[in-house]
Amino acid sequence: MATVEYEGVTKRFGSTVAVDDFSLSIGDGEFVVLVGPSGSGKTTALRILAGLESLSEGRVRIDGREVNDVSPKHRDVAMVFQDYALYPQMTVRQNLAFSMRIRKVPAEDIRRRVEETAGMLGLDDLLGRKPRELSGGQRQRVALGRALVREPKVFLMDEPLSNLDAQLRTQTRGEIKRLQQQVGITTVYVTHDQVEAMTMGDRIVVMNRGVIEQIGDPASVYNEPANVFVAGFIGSPPMTFATFSSRSDDGRLRLSRGEAAFEVDGPDVPAEVIVGVRPEHARLWEEDGGGLVGPLQGTVQFAENIGREEFVGVEIAPETRFVVEVAAGDVALGETVRFGFRPDTIHLFDPETRRLLRKA
Repeated sequence: MATVEYEGVTKRFGSTVAVDDFSLSIGDGEFVVLVGPSGSGKTTALRILAGLESLSEGRVRIDGREVNDVSPKHRDVAMVFQDYALYPQMTVRQNLAFSMRIRKVPAEDIRRRVEETAGMLGLDDLLGRKPRELSGGQRQRVALGRALVREPKVFLMDEPLSNLDAQLRTQTRGEIKRLQQQVGITTVYVTHDQVEAMTMGDRIVVMNRGVIEQIGDPASVYNEPANVFVAGFIGSPPMTFATFSSRSDDGRLRLSRGEAAFEVDGPDVPAEVIVGVRPEHARLWEEDGGGLVGPLQGTVQFAENIGREEFVGVEIAPETRFVVEVAAGDVALGETVRFGFRPDTIHLFDPETRRLLRKA
């Protein structure tokens, strides 16, 4: 186990900056997830830590030791890739033992560590099989085991679940999190799936175009997004946005767009703001208001049924739509509805910087 530190790390490929001034400290035994869309630089940042990519600028330290010029095999890290990379001619036991045999670990130690790792991962009955005889989930567990059996200081995972079906992904991410907590190895995990990031990480690092947009535990990133990008990327369905004019009067802030308007408490904000609200914080209006902020009125443009609930898109003005959570079957396409927002869940963003001003 070890600490990890990136200090001002930049990586250029010609004129393209893949990672820009990346700084991050990871605690001993922490599970940190790098999350972002394709091209955000998250895999490059991971490969720099593994020693598979060089740096253009900055420093990387493992357990306080700078490793900029240290070869991958001497960094004491283990990496699991998207494509398993198992040796097809070897059994599960031989795959697990391979790296230790190369390092001439004593045979008794190899046997013990292989059996311990197989037990943790539920591979005891599969040790004699070859990869072609395993399911995708079993192969992924073998790949995890092959990295774990080395007892590395740092465990690196590059989208290890992307080849699995939805049900197996859900099961396997739970297994990975349980296993990481059990063995306590410092882990850096890369994914483009924000659900994986939210459910697995002690902290998540949201990246976009090579830069860090926000670092925090899942709850704080979800509830207090630093900017419009994070608010729109984290959450399923994502936050919806619309630009409103603002006017302050005696401690009340009136937000309007055409005929649509509502009021909230609070200090002045710019003359225009981006209003962002998560779908689960928007509800149909009740006669007594139900404690909601509003009401707004619009026409239902689409509906996504997810079982007990539906998410419906309500257009309140041309090209201005909020997604509202309703009970399944409560509203129909084309119906005119009134809705409001739960207090303290309305995010106000600066339209120029696109950073969060405050919640209302």
